[in-house]
Amino acid sequence: MLPSGNRMRRRDEFTLAVRRGRRAGRPTVVVHLLPRDQEPGAGPVPPLAGFIVSRAVGNAVVRNVVRRRLRHLVRGHLDRIPEGSLLVVRANPAAGSAGHDELAADLESALGRLLRPASKGRK
Repeated sequence: MLPSGNRMRRRDEFTLAVRRGRRAGRPTVVVHLLPRDQEPGAGPVPPLAGFIVSRAVGNAVVRNVVRRRLRHLVRGHLDRIPEGSLLVVRANPAAGSAGHDELAADLESALGRLLRPASKGRK
């Protein structure tokens, strides 16, 4: 389970991450990451993670299973995410029929792309 201190709960945080963050899409998930600067003198702020699982993914049971799997998978990557960052994982409709390993691979791939330093002169 994702620790309580790492859960994103406020709508404005979701909106900010989705609109201003970098995005990486895969067949089952789209990941949005917005690194934020720390305020001087403030203590460490943990990264926040939120999940969007729409009705297109499946019925309530399927959506809850997908959300629980994603929370479990993101927990293992929290140490890689910069402090204070906002992370939103949006499940695509394919996530409803995807297995745990496929979700894990897609999340790993998307996070790896977002956490890589941006290359300059990209064409």
